[in-house]
Amino acid sequence: MEASRRDVLRFGSVALAGAMMGGCAQVARRLPKNEPPQDLSLPEGKVDTTVRLLNRAGFGPTPGQVAQVKQTGHEQWLNAQFKRASPEDYRLQAQLMRLDVLRVDGMELRDINEDLLVRQLNQAALLRAVYSGDQVYERMVDFWTNHFNIYARKGLAAYRKAMDEKTVVRDHALGKFPDMLRASAHSPAMLAYLDNQFSRKEAPNENYARELMELHTLGVHGGYTQKDVREVARCFTGWSIQRGFLRRRGAFFFDDSRHDTGEKVVLGHRIPAGGGVEDGEQVLDILAAHPRTAEFVAGKMCRHFLGESDSPIQASLAKAYRETGGSIQAMLRPLFLSPELLEGPPVAKRPFDFLTSALRAVNAESDCSEPLQKHLAQMGQSLYEWPMPDGYPDGAQPWTGSLLARWNFAMALAGGKIPGTDTNLTDLADRTEQREATDAASTLIFSRVLDQGQRTCFARHAGQDVQRAAALMLASPEFQWR
Repeated sequence: MEASRRDVLRFGSVALAGAMMGGCAQVARRLPKNEPPQDLSLPEGKVDTTVRLLNRAGFGPTPGQVAQVKQTGHEQWLNAQFKRASPEDYRLQAQLMRLDVLRVDGMELRDINEDLLVRQLNQAALLRAVYSGDQVYERMVDFWTNHFNIYARKGLAAYRKAMDEKTVVRDHALGKFPDMLRASAHSPAMLAYLDNQFSRKEAPNENYARELMELHTLGVHGGYTQKDVREVARCFTGWSIQRGFLRRRGAFFFDDSRHDTGEKVVLGHRIPAGGGVEDGEQVLDILAAHPRTAEFVAGKMCRHFLGESDSPIQASLAKAYRETGGSIQAMLRPLFLSPELLEGPPVAKRPFDFLTSALRAVNAESDCSEPLQKHLAQMGQSLYEWPMPDGYPDGAQPWTGSLLARWNFAMALAGGKIPGTDTNLTDLADRTEQREATDAASTLIFSRVLDQGQRTCFARHAGQDVQRAAALMLASPEFQWR
């Protein structure tokens, strides 16, 4: 939505107030609301593949978006998403500006409570997923954040994570995988999380070396041996974090006095003696170009977006990786337009997907603050709090215990019972031009009018109460899948 001159002037005054008042939650709440289209009626013909694309490539459709994307065409929509040509919505920017964790350097945040920082990290991720127009980008930010997972509660990770996410994930989410891999290897947050900051020639620490190959590149069956783990660990001795006086604390630092300068052999590649930081750099080159890395990354994309890592399309994605030097867009384009994605079996929504898609479906106006985050925590997916380096799991089975919490959230959202989050379902229902509450709600929640049997079932429990109808649909089995 284009901002008017009046909106921009209003935004300027709010931004100034935000800078003066710090993290005051009321600042962003006074921003003008982003109005949905006046006409939310469904387009003619089938919309199943368009709904599927918006649910998989992004975090679900907003009211009226299915009609827009169907008219534009899937490929044209993807092209615009990959270009990220439009400036980010000023409302979202104003919300993010008040978060200290995004405005202040990590080591300058030490006076702020860790719990508050983790809440702000969660708030930023939720705001971006729900309100950003760059849905493909934000989807991939979530994907890569899990790929290069860092537990925010270990050491000082909460203070370092925002910078890690910017320089590792957000700077490369739609770029080239080798660049992201290299950025992660230089990230103080990752080095500290996997204990590499103290790795030295006398006692190489193998944690980062092992996860680098098992989780970041080759995969657990990637053909490396324990000897390769030891050799990679030797290559990364001295890769540490700056702690020196009058230097930038917390930055990447190579300590050559701790580095093992002897000869190493990694996956059959000889790394000559006498090297320094370039030993680790050479390892990154070897791993990024390895055929198993192409296969592993392609398989992980297939598992996340298709629900199965051994999909027939995996080979073509791996080929695209090899032919383009790891271009993420070159892998995503055929994946997002494939029949396997648009017409294949549904994939279970993790709690984060469920919550964000629900907010988008009902055009919720939310600051995504602690009351909303508590619902996400009750579903089992507080962001940045998965302690293992493998990231939050895909698939349905790990999340089966979250159903009651999902139902409670659906009822609270539709009923306007979450502080800091508002909905106007009556207004939205009127814009669908559907006379029955059940039909209006299904137009918003499912982007389709239900068949007679489903209509009767929902109408029996909701009557003409559009809020209750929407709550039941958000809690229904169908909405748990994307």
